[in-house]
Order: sequence, then structure tokens, then C-alpha cells
Amino acid sequence: MAKSSSQRADSVVVIGLGRFGGAVADSLARLGHDVLGIDENPDLVQAWADTLTHVVQADATKADVLRRLGVSEFGRAVVGIGSDIEASVLTVLALEEVGVADIWAKAISTKHGRILERTGAHHVVYPEAAMGERVAHLVTGKMIDFIEFDDGFAIVKTNAPREAWDKTLSESALRSRYGVTVVGVKRKHSDFTYAKPDTIVESGDILIVSGATDRVEKFAALT
Repeated sequence: MAKSSSQRADSVVVIGLGRFGGAVADSLARLGHDVLGIDENPDLVQAWADTLTHVVQADATKADVLRRLGVSEFGRAVVGIGSDIEASVLTVLALEEVGVADIWAKAISTKHGRILERTGAHHVVYPEAAMGERVAHLVTGKMIDFIEFDDGFAIVKTNAPREAWDKTLSESALRSRYGVTVVGVKRKHSDFTYAKPDTIVESGDILIVSGATDRVEKFAALT
């Protein structure tokens, strides 16, 4: 029996259950969301049958097919199709036609992404490029983790620089000197603590730092 729109307020349809789409669908399911997975490949449909709420083998490039599956009742959709650009674009068009309010789509190039935006995607994701940049930041060993947002803002996990050791954050004045904000401090064998002016930083501490991407990059390079 079909669910009502209100029942599907927190539901997501994921189209394309390959490596990217499958990972998104799996994470959404583990977070407790109702997930409808759609793929033309019967092997992928079978593989995800026991994990997702619903899995259907269908051609998602056709709006009438999406309507029959009740996709118009979903508020969010993720298009995980990447290598077949035509199918990716046609799927976004079909989702827009049936009235899905929030469409996320994977792109394999900047040109592909621009086409997706023009055909109805509200959010375009470049997973390969994003992962490549993240690995580039981590491979030097200066950063333990790195997350960058679209507006040039980043959050970094990095080792505390020597100049901050055995001082409070107020004394080391990292914010005024480097233009970054220390969000928290993690010490070995201790719980994470949110940073305060009187928080003392010791050798071996890990800092969670936020700020403009270029500033946190320069700060992490101090270690």
C-alpha cells in the first residue's frame, strides 16, 4: 500500500545503486531513513534488496515510470548515475517533471555539473574531485582530517603546533595571529573538550580548527 506524502516526509529516493549511489543509500538507511532504491541492473537490485526499505528495477529516465513508483511523493532524490551522462541528465529532468523538491546529482566533470544544474538539479556533487582534494590535504601528514565547504570555509583536525604547547588558547592567541578558530581539543586518553580561552594545549594534543580554507591550511602547516 502506498504511503502518504506526510509519511514520506523523511524519505529519499536514490537512483543508481553503483558505488556512489549505493554508499549514499546505505548511509541513509543506517541513519533510519526510508529509502527507495532504483536501478536498471537486476544484480544491483538484488544485492540491495535486504538493506534498503524498497528496491525496484526500473528505467528512471522516464517521468511516467517515476510517477507509477510514487517518486512524486518523495521530497528528496539522489541521482547516483555518473558514467552515463545522458541517463543522468534525463533522470534529473524526469525528477523535476514529477515535482521532487530537492534533487541531488552526481557529476563526473564541471561541464556535466553545469548541465545538471540547468536541467533541474538543486545540488551537484563531485565525489571524485572532492575525495582527490581531501586526500591531497591528508597525504602530507600535516592534517589528520579535512572538510571543505562550498563557500571557502573548512574544518581541519591537526596536531597542536609547538608554539601553542603549555599555554592557554588566550595566551597563544591563535585566532588573532592566524585567523582561525580552535573549536575543540582532543587529548590522548581523554574526552573531546570544546575550546575555551582558558583551555590549556599540551604537546600531542589534537586541535579541531575552523576558518577560511587558506588560513586553516597555513595553520596546519605549522605542525
